[in-house]
Amino acid sequence: MRRALTAAMKARDRRAVTVLRSALAAIDNAEAVDTAKGPPGEGHPTGEGEIAGAALGVGAAEAARRTLTPAETEAIVRAEVDERQTAADAYERAGQPQHGDRLRAEAEILHAYLDKPGDDPDEPGAGLD
Repeated sequence: MRRALTAAMKARDRRAVTVLRSALAAIDNAEAVDTAKGPPGEGHPTGEGEIAGAALGVGAAEAARRTLTPAETEAIVRAEVDERQTAADAYERAGQPQHGDRLRAEAEILHAYLDKPGDDPDEPGAGLD
């Protein structure tokens, strides 16, 4: 999807750029480590209080990101598709079919990445890897 974003940017396909950026941001957010959660009894990841266990230096506060499984990534993209389809239905019920059509087109772009994997994993219809 990241290479497809670059290709969409070069082709000046605003709709594809918008929807791919949104989906990739949702995936990136899901990969972020929740700093409020930690191993039981350890409190905040940097230690208790302001000084105890504090890390110093460049990159000391960096945390490794989660690695999502293909199923988790697919679930995120499916949620993005469902969200757009639900919003499109709401716009149509509100008498604004042009907005509904735009959201349905965005959902179709994302849905192409949910199909079976092909030769190039970053092309539509080639999966999410």
